[in-house]
Amino acid sequence: MTRGNLIVSLDLGSSKVAVIAGEVGQDEHIHVVGFGSVPSTGIRKGNIIDIENTVRAIEAAVEQAEQMSGRQIEGGYVGITGLLVSSLNNRGVVAVASPDQEITQEDVDRVLQAARVIALPPDRKIIHVIPRQYFVDGNENILDPVGMVGSRLEVETHIVTINNATLQNVIKCCERAGFHPWEIVVNGYASGEAVLFPAEKELGAVVVDIGGGTTDIALFDQGTLWYTAVLPVGGDYITSDLAVGLRTPLNQAEIIKKEHGGTIPALTSDSEFVDVPSVGGRETFRVSKKVVASIIEPRVQEILSLVKNKLDSSGYTGLLPGGIVLTGGTALTNGIAELAVDLLQKPVRVGYPEGIAGLADVVNSPEYATGVGLLLYGVRRQQAMQENEDGFFVKNIFSRIKKWFQDLF
Repeated sequence: MTRGNLIVSLDLGSSKVAVIAGEVGQDEHIHVVGFGSVPSTGIRKGNIIDIENTVRAIEAAVEQAEQMSGRQIEGGYVGITGLLVSSLNNRGVVAVASPDQEITQEDVDRVLQAARVIALPPDRKIIHVIPRQYFVDGNENILDPVGMVGSRLEVETHIVTINNATLQNVIKCCERAGFHPWEIVVNGYASGEAVLFPAEKELGAVVVDIGGGTTDIALFDQGTLWYTAVLPVGGDYITSDLAVGLRTPLNQAEIIKKEHGGTIPALTSDSEFVDVPSVGGRETFRVSKKVVASIIEPRVQEILSLVKNKLDSSGYTGLLPGGIVLTGGTALTNGIAELAVDLLQKPVRVGYPEGIAGLADVVNSPEYATGVGLLLYGVRRQQAMQENEDGFFVKNIFSRIKKWFQDLF
């Protein structure tokens, strides 16, 4: 990828709309040069419920990022989530077309296209066909078959689909805001790019991105995505529980959750108190942090139990040595990793975005894992396309030289 090219991510969340702009520097790291984040009022549980509010939020976040970076933003990579995201694993197989049986990029494209041939309802759309491994004449675990010799090429893929109306609403909001989607990426996949180490992806690990309205689950194995799911619960439910339990407005409950929240009452001091504003402007009262934790704990247990149920029903039989990586804004809640260890019976850590520089301190939070992951995904995609173009150019040059020698002699 050419240095200085701007890569932009757009995270359409239930609690915020965030735009991050970055470019590849001389040190080959992604330098964040622009950032914008505004509250999201037109999205619930990953689904757009108000187009006008969503368009305005995108415009405002883009404007903030443009002002910070001094660069014009025309489009980028868009993260998507919602209850209508689903996934499956499928295989495709083709015969190698070349007479000398050398596998070309055209063969790889054909086998990936063959893997897309699945029975889908008319209201669903494929957004990812991710190759997990290739097989050449029965030989497995091949990452790049181009240039190899064989008569039969097979691929194992992970396919992610989404409701077509949901997808079109996202694209419509982006286009109306003047932001052209280069590619739509499922949030769990993007978060994994930001918070997982290569060894974790290879051994087997799960990213659990607990956002405001949804929880995205992405299971990685052998270096890439194996399973994807979305749960209809997130940090907003914790905020709602606090608002009801403490009889305080939602905005105050959100502040209390972020600044004083904990998930394990037994490890929380009952001698530390929080000032809680009452509903309707009545007098402020005080509660202990242990009371706050006792309200938060059951909801977090419920979310983690639902995650466990999804993983148990996924069909994955590996041991997941890489464990569970929690990210998203709710992952910042005190004690959540310890609670997850007890419930999920796996190693657990909180994932922070990796692989960025520049304004990294601004976005170096689990809250922005999806946005940073979209940047990393975008850079990787741009580099792959550049390599394909360069390879095609070099191949044509050598073909012409070979033909020239044949004609000459």
